[in-house]
Amino acid sequence: MSEFEKITEKESHYHDLEKKSIRELLTAINNEDKTVPFAVEKAIPQIEALTRVVVDRLRKGGRLFYIGAGTSGRLGVVDASELPPTFGVEDDLAIALIAGGDKAIRKAVEEAEDSYDQGWEDLKKHNISPRDVLIGIAASGTTPYVVGAVRRAREHGIATGAITMNPGSPLALAAEYPVVVVVGPEFVTGSSRMKAGTAQKLVLNMISTTAMIQLGRVKDNKMVDMQLTNQKLVDRGTRMIMEETGLPYEKARAELLRWGSVRRALKEYFKNHPQ
Repeated sequence: MSEFEKITEKESHYHDLEKKSIRELLTAINNEDKTVPFAVEKAIPQIEALTRVVVDRLRKGGRLFYIGAGTSGRLGVVDASELPPTFGVEDDLAIALIAGGDKAIRKAVEEAEDSYDQGWEDLKKHNISPRDVLIGIAASGTTPYVVGAVRRAREHGIATGAITMNPGSPLALAAEYPVVVVVGPEFVTGSSRMKAGTAQKLVLNMISTTAMIQLGRVKDNKMVDMQLTNQKLVDRGTRMIMEETGLPYEKARAELLRWGSVRRALKEYFKNHPQ
């Protein structure tokens, strides 16, 4: 691995944290967090390039894979798991792998991220192919589990992206479409669950939400394909139908429950009630 500046490990700008009051700590953390969206903004051209690839692969029937370890892996799991209920897509459209397996979502699995070969082995279990796209997530950009997986995937003709905070890192160099967000040193030295994690979450939101909109999963600004998994979402869907049709609440709700989604309910309603 070539040498590079590991910004995520640089010493915090703040000292004697244990001597600060609760208000001082909260204010300082918040001040650092305010810098994250501006760092993400600088990476928008890179995010756009990666998102274009994601949209292209998904439109052609491919899948989106995330792979990471620790906080980075958990953020990938969160993003992938939220797409089916939010946008009504298939459960396997986005697949997130985390070093150590599902048990690592809740509890750290020692040394799981240190295997260079295991990430690719885990991807092969899902029959990843050049139809798909893989995004490696690692704040440091050095995690062997992630770097190895991205390198092997690229060797096999699979489109590869990365989300990292260190320019010139092994992960940034391994991926065809790297996204590098330079958030600077963490408030607590090396604690990349903080600003780095926030940046990763923002970038993942941007990529997956934009992809879902491009794939037609949003109408105007509404989640018309969301799964009706609780009463809050049933209520939200009912009000969408009310807004589009002028139906009273109970009739709109009945239409929603009859057809199972806002999109289908509106389609059937306007088929039977042409404007």
